[in-house]
Amino acid sequence: MILGQILYMAIEIYIFIIIAAVIISWLIAFNVISIDHPITRKILRFLGRATDPVMKPVQRFIPSIGGIDLSPIIVIFGLMFLQSVVVRLFLTGYAY
Repeated sequence: MILGQILYMAIEIYIFIIIAAVIISWLIAFNVISIDHPITRKILRFLGRATDPVMKPVQRFIPSIGGIDLSPIIVIFGLMFLQSVVVRLFLTGYAY
């Protein structure tokens, strides 16, 4: 049970990290924040290290549509599906 809760929360945190990466990329694209600022670079480096291993393979198969990267949406849906599997396997006590 505790393993299921830990996995569920880890996936939840990772979803928030992906959302943060998307928001930061929008803020940079609209010149709200500058990429030249050292704190921004540190945040981008952290978010890149955290999300690139999952996002890059998806980006290879799903091209941008009109300049919009759909890979975060697909990864988040996949992670939400994984959360439902974790709930079924670990937290309800049975699998389908």
